[in-house]
Amino acid sequence: MPVLNHTELAATCQMLHANGKRIVFTNGCFDILHRGHVSYLSQSRGLGDLLVVGVNTDASVRRLKGEQRPIVDQDDRAEIVAALRVVDYVALFDDDTPYELIQAVQPDVLVKGGDYDPEATNGPRYIVGSDIVRQRGGQVTVINLVPGRSTTELIRKIGGW
Repeated sequence: MPVLNHTELAATCQMLHANGKRIVFTNGCFDILHRGHVSYLSQSRGLGDLLVVGVNTDASVRRLKGEQRPIVDQDDRAEIVAALRVVDYVALFDDDTPYELIQAVQPDVLVKGGDYDPEATNGPRYIVGSDIVRQRGGQVTVINLVPGRSTTELIRKIGGW
């Protein structure tokens, strides 16, 4: 599966929409891929015809997670996520949020993990881009996370922090 830039992804999604495809979008750092990620992406893919994943760049991850992250560089993370059979397209984004990428994709379904609130209108549990999706008549969905499965927990278990 290809890793596209924003322009390529926007053109691809426009064509897919024209062909009646239901596009699902989600995003994340995907620093050390684990079962929780795979479960989350598989469930996301089940909500539409194809899955587009935004992956934070290294600079974006550092701003969100601290200077010791990411463990795996952005190109490797993007290629690993793109290699999953449930993922159709991947794009890197450098901003703190994927808002511009969501504008480019215009997804029918926006998915986030269970620590977000689809009804929040601001704050840390707010789902960025929900306004774009709802304006189009789309769906904003939260998927429960796999308990005990997170990159931070893996790093702690390894003894890194």
